[in-house]
Amino acid sequence: MKNNLILSGLHFDLKDGHKSLVSEKMEKIFKHEEKIIRARVELEHDSKSSSHKDEYIAKGHLELKGSTITISTASDNINKSIDDLVEKLDRGLRRRSRLRRVKRKQGSLNDLPFAA
Repeated sequence: MKNNLILSGLHFDLKDGHKSLVSEKMEKIFKHEEKIIRARVELEHDSKSSSHKDEYIAKGHLELKGSTITISTASDNINKSIDDLVEKLDRGLRRRSRLRRVKRKQGSLNDLPFAA
């Protein structure tokens, strides 16, 4: 199955190196979760940021069955922003999986016996 990855740049010209880096890093995410419908990555350059001289923002949206995971990171280096974004998306997927497992194992409150 071909991974559905949408990559866009805002106020920023995407080079082939950035495209290949993002697709290579996102392969890790697609391997961990096969139920991803679509992944959208937006890379943005903010030259008028108050906190940094030049700030690069990476936003990631993972569309899954039932929910969407949206994460944003910012740093002064585009490669660091991409790395942080992929790490946070991976963490978000693991958290989602863990919460689903806990819900499944806990069962419902109706199964508990009432105290007399």
